[in-house]
Amino acid sequence: MKHEIALLISKQTTFNAKDVELLLTVPPDPKLGDYAFPCFTLGKNPHQEAEKLQQILSQKLPAFIAKIEVVGPYLNFFVKSAGLAEETLQSIHKTKKKYGSGKEKKNVVIEYCGPNTNKPLHLGHLRNIALGNATAKILAFRGNRVHAVNIINDRGIHICQSMLAYQKWGKNKKPDKKGDHFVGDYYVLFAQKADHDPGLQKEAQEMLVQWERGDRTTRALWKKMTTWVLKGFKETYHRLGIQFEKEYFESDYYEKGKELVQEGLKQKVFVKDSSGAVIAPLQKYGVSDKILLRGDETSLYITQDMYLAALRYHDFTFDQMIYVVASEQQLHFQQLFTILKLLRKPYASKMHHLSYGLVHLPSGRMKSREGTVVDADDIMEEVALLARQEVTKRYSALSSAEIKKRAEFISQAALKFFLLRSDTVKDITFNPEESLNFDGETGPYVQYTHARACSILRKAKKSTGKVQFNLLVQPQEHLLVKLLADFPQKVDAAAQHYKPHLLCHYLISLSQGFNDFYHSTPVISDDLELMKARLLLVDCVRQVLDTGLSLLGITAPERM
Repeated sequence: MKHEIALLISKQTTFNAKDVELLLTVPPDPKLGDYAFPCFTLGKNPHQEAEKLQQILSQKLPAFIAKIEVVGPYLNFFVKSAGLAEETLQSIHKTKKKYGSGKEKKNVVIEYCGPNTNKPLHLGHLRNIALGNATAKILAFRGNRVHAVNIINDRGIHICQSMLAYQKWGKNKKPDKKGDHFVGDYYVLFAQKADHDPGLQKEAQEMLVQWERGDRTTRALWKKMTTWVLKGFKETYHRLGIQFEKEYFESDYYEKGKELVQEGLKQKVFVKDSSGAVIAPLQKYGVSDKILLRGDETSLYITQDMYLAALRYHDFTFDQMIYVVASEQQLHFQQLFTILKLLRKPYASKMHHLSYGLVHLPSGRMKSREGTVVDADDIMEEVALLARQEVTKRYSALSSAEIKKRAEFISQAALKFFLLRSDTVKDITFNPEESLNFDGETGPYVQYTHARACSILRKAKKSTGKVQFNLLVQPQEHLLVKLLADFPQKVDAAAQHYKPHLLCHYLISLSQGFNDFYHSTPVISDDLELMKARLLLVDCVRQVLDTGLSLLGITAPERM
């Protein structure tokens, strides 16, 4: 109906329907109507413009609109409750899991995670993964063909530091713990030893030179330790419920961008300085200059990214390439995208950096070299332990296996929802206890609401026959219907702007609306016709909560 109102307004203004739909808002007080159109842009006196538009539209109102009123600079629309309920609930009942889906049909590549093979994934990676996975799911739900890819940073001085520490003090020991944690211990050990022995840094650099020369002993050690780490990563990915269509390894591509650099030199897009280094002069385009090749012709990270952009386009011929990378790399991607545009690459305008803020702990910022990083596996286990304690307290009669099962999907919901609920641009401080609050703005709260809806449906007897939508007259019922009607637009906004937090906020509002309804309005009663209508409403809320949680990579449980 929001779309229909937008079409109605667009016919009498210079706006197209899509722009009107974006301008339509929900008044803060339900007494002011269901939708409000701001008339600020229609003329110098928005109140008068609203009155003019009201006069025109009032001549022939659609059947689903009860009335329209002018409130200051706004034209407010009052929708007939029964009509809105019938259209919305029937649509959800008919389309089920597809309600809110789209037909965009773009070919999208999204890169996320991007770990280094010298340590385990940490809490920052968890935000990256939650954001990348949710964005990929939302875009796919809107009808796009989405390819999730990963870049594995498996070479460089940091990798050699963990290798050197293992070579010196590992004594050929095999992993006695998860492989990525085992290797990560040697990365921390190297930093500790290097504080007292500066010569270790030189040895690590020499090892890197040997690696780049293809020294068999060095390469064998690198392959062995990398295998341990990758096996550990896969275990973490499995617990998080993610997988990648393709993984790219830095060791395969780190020198491949040199041809693009030479291409830029021939086109006089790049220049050489007095040391022989190749530079992209970018200041006149609003970003700082960037070195692409050092004077000794060794490549940098951006050289590799230039090649990988071309390779991804070759692999997928994408309409959109999204990089999920922390805000610390904003300049890097500004430089990369500008360089590709200067090289006139056909994919240059199709690239987007999905920047996100850092994750802090209550104690401060995490530091890998000092061993103060919270590993992803450790934080998942900590939250799962807290969840087991909560489930045991609430449902002591459950078997230990069932408690463990529930604790796992609750802890995953707590973690992912907490990491997703803030706008991506903001830094966040992760608080495990807060994330698990069953009564707060959390994943477990939304899960609990879904389980409550399932419980109502289990208790009720199945009913058949035509639903009388005009029986849904309570304010809480009308609010729920309006929220359900807004779901497709909320998903679309989350997809268009790459902001899963919009969906998180929506699910919280829907859950709060449902719980208000549950506490004030009996669903199961002797009034069979009213019960039938309310059960359909409950089932539609259940379905939308299920769909919304799944788009965030979260389980929607039937029992909690």
